[in-house]
Amino acid sequence: MTRPIPYVNDDVVNRDFKYYIFDWDDNILHMPTKIRMEHLDPETGEWRPVEVSTSTFALVRSDSAHYRPPSAGGWTEAFRNFADPDNAAEPNRFIEDTLVALAKVSAGEKPSPSYNTFKKTLVEGRIFAIVTARGHAPSTIEKAVRLFIDSALTPLERETMMSNLRGYRRWLDKVEKFGTDREELDYYLSMCRYSAVTYDGFKRRMADDPIYREKLATATTASKPELAKEFAIRDFVEHVFHMLRRTGGLGRSVAIGFSDDDKGNVKSVSNYIKAELSRRFDGIKFVVYDTSDRTLSKGRKVCVSGQMNLPGF
Repeated sequence: MTRPIPYVNDDVVNRDFKYYIFDWDDNILHMPTKIRMEHLDPETGEWRPVEVSTSTFALVRSDSAHYRPPSAGGWTEAFRNFADPDNAAEPNRFIEDTLVALAKVSAGEKPSPSYNTFKKTLVEGRIFAIVTARGHAPSTIEKAVRLFIDSALTPLERETMMSNLRGYRRWLDKVEKFGTDREELDYYLSMCRYSAVTYDGFKRRMADDPIYREKLATATTASKPELAKEFAIRDFVEHVFHMLRRTGGLGRSVAIGFSDDDKGNVKSVSNYIKAELSRRFDGIKFVVYDTSDRTLSKGRKVCVSGQMNLPGF
């Protein structure tokens, strides 16, 4: 039986280039994963074990007078639920919690600030990066993205996504004979980046970089996660730049948006963009969104380098 000819959206040739960098927790999805900490009881003066959400942790992580990692196991124990299990046969908490979070949105829970933007990014076939403080392998994060596609996108939206992906393949990669939907989706997701900054593989790659090896040597413990996100963002921007140079797309308008619910990360990334990225990549427009305020549906724009008003951000 002859396979039907897939629809190709050739209109993508008229689009500008917009790419996105997303934090995962409380930005794309409200994950139920908890961080294990100890809290100083003000009445007894004793440290007691508590579990806090990622949004609470973003507020108290620098409050060392009242919060600290578990005395037995330290930060490794604190973030045990935020890394892949040692035994691959064990259930992966990240995948399980992603399914729980997606089910809550499907049941009517208000989505996280960047949920709909991430959904639109996928439907339009835009290249993106996930940059998270978690400790998962890139393949684990990619699996979570596939779950998001299966759960959050309607059949029509998935069909639209595939037509857009084939349009980009024809335009930028000069492809005329397309693979199956699964093969084209595999190719698209392989072009994206998945950086869990406490994953051992990521930390090794960062330590091998001569610039960041020097930065890490003088960084405080509290600033290292923000520094790691800078490294991941630089990696994605370089990836986009080289991809566009290969396909001849550098003559187009290029914009990269970053969103995070941690004010410390937002401030650090904003300063990094102004000081380094906007100077090195002066043809790229950068937009940063602070999504820490849950009363704002799309977050708050806090830093723009380049074009001031970008539709879709």
